[in-house]
Amino acid sequence: MVDTFLAKDRNRILIVGGGYVGFTVAQQLQKRIKASGGVVTVVDPNPYMMYLPFLPEVAAGSIEARSAVVSHQEYLSDCELVSGRVTGINHAERVATVQTIADGPVIEIPYDEIVVAGGSVTRAFPIKGLGESAIGMKSIEEAVAVRNWVLERIGIASQSMDEDVRRRALTFAVVGGGFAGIETIAELEDLARDTVERDPRLKVSDLRFVLIEAAGRIMPEVSKERAEKVVAHLRSRGIEVLLNTSLDSAEDNHLKLINMQDKSPAGEMDVDTLIWTAGVAANPLSKNSDFPLDERGRIRAGADLRITGDDGPIQGAWTAGDTAAVPDLSGGGVGGFCVPNAQHAVRQSKVLAKNILAAREGRELEDYYHENIGAVAGFGLNKGVANLKGVEFQGFPAWAMHRLYHGYAIPTLEHKVRVFTEWGLNMIFGRNTAPIRHVRDPRLNFQTATGQEVVRTKIRL
Repeated sequence: MVDTFLAKDRNRILIVGGGYVGFTVAQQLQKRIKASGGVVTVVDPNPYMMYLPFLPEVAAGSIEARSAVVSHQEYLSDCELVSGRVTGINHAERVATVQTIADGPVIEIPYDEIVVAGGSVTRAFPIKGLGESAIGMKSIEEAVAVRNWVLERIGIASQSMDEDVRRRALTFAVVGGGFAGIETIAELEDLARDTVERDPRLKVSDLRFVLIEAAGRIMPEVSKERAEKVVAHLRSRGIEVLLNTSLDSAEDNHLKLINMQDKSPAGEMDVDTLIWTAGVAANPLSKNSDFPLDERGRIRAGADLRITGDDGPIQGAWTAGDTAAVPDLSGGGVGGFCVPNAQHAVRQSKVLAKNILAAREGRELEDYYHENIGAVAGFGLNKGVANLKGVEFQGFPAWAMHRLYHGYAIPTLEHKVRVFTEWGLNMIFGRNTAPIRHVRDPRLNFQTATGQEVVRTKIRL
């Protein structure tokens, strides 16, 4: 049964997911579809588009959280917005089932065409204690929590006389050596270094940052030589990089590591901060659909971004981004498919919007083709690496390229201005290292003032 707040008897394009792909497609289609008498419906549990590459910088305080998210309500004003999570898609009947937020009603949304852009989710493994001890880096809320937590740990270490407490508070472990893990640990080390240098009771040498990577190298998206240079850079900053090493258990924030080559013990450590960035997986909602999937759970797509099965393209069904297995016509993709990153999502979304309009007008569709011209990564203020068409850069020039690329890629002029302004202020005044206390217990002061029993949230990431 469809709730009354949905438009009736109108041609509907249903967009599943309001991330980069869903947001961009909706933004480019909304006025054209509305003018033709139809409606674009966007379903997402969050009321904003989040620009994932900025999460490490939000965690490090280089960018304010709201500058890294774009409001659906403000910029998709001609769309029909549904706050909920798609739990099933029956394309044979052209209907999607949605669980609305806050345990609201389950509704069914009929559609004429569908765009599946659910993105990806954190891929975790059954490691003892992981769920209780770690936090991911896949949402804006996680990034904000990590920033305040890291600064709080430094404050606790500054005032503790217990060496074990200090050591644990100042030990930060990141699992996963892809772009997300490398940028996260580098940005956080930069934040922690700036903070400690302002504290007369602590030294930079008190900090311990550990990167744990199961493979024999980091950053598979770049050349082996570049990856080795990044490892050398991290180690020059005192960051421990443990390759061929996996997390065996994390119970009570006590980490036990194993050597991946022979499964022998590879050390133990106590930490207050454990961040998990060891890969992503396609959104599991795809498994609750009647669309064809590949062995990794991604929806199979053609180069024109139509969902495609063994018998060819499926009428009225489109997909792109991390949830889709899109052929990489440049020949550079892993297994022949586009890797799940922002670079492809940015470009696929624009081709997808064009193709939906072209299909409606009977015009020829465009194949998605993008030849990777390189990679950029930020490692803190004025630090970074870049490889553009085989030419390598590092330090400030690479950092500037990273800023220009991602500042250009984030949607809307407003957010470009906000981001570049904040970067400029950081260059002039330095990083803001003030934590926001009691984020987990926002009613703490009021409870104290009213004489209520104070029940504090358990302090754990």
